[in-house]
Amino acid sequence: MAMRGVWQLHKLIVSYCDWGGSNRGIRAFMESHLPVFKEKNPQLEVVTELIRGQHPHLKGFYKNKNQRVICVKNMDPEDILLHATRLRNALGRKVVKLRTRHVTKHPSVQGTWTTAAKY
Repeated sequence: MAMRGVWQLHKLIVSYCDWGGSNRGIRAFMESHLPVFKEKNPQLEVVTELIRGQHPHLKGFYKNKNQRVICVKNMDPEDILLHATRLRNALGRKVVKLRTRHVTKHPSVQGTWTTAAKY
């Protein structure tokens, strides 16, 4: 996703093995979908990396020095393309768990409204 017109993902590494059976989907992805993905995203540096004996994964590097790794073993090429576009669309921020269901700058003094009000 672009923040203020700047894409946050600047490098995508596609790691695969040329022998393993769990890499069948990523090898088909690299033949069919990866060239089109590169053409549609010229702002993105896409690198393929041969790592023998390992499961395939996608590694995304963001402008804010964060990185995300997604294991794509035994996945179809369409699913791998979906994960690659999700990496591209993400901002690269860490996931923060919310303490409450609603976030507000000015919390209510009387408490949170509920439908089970006791009279």
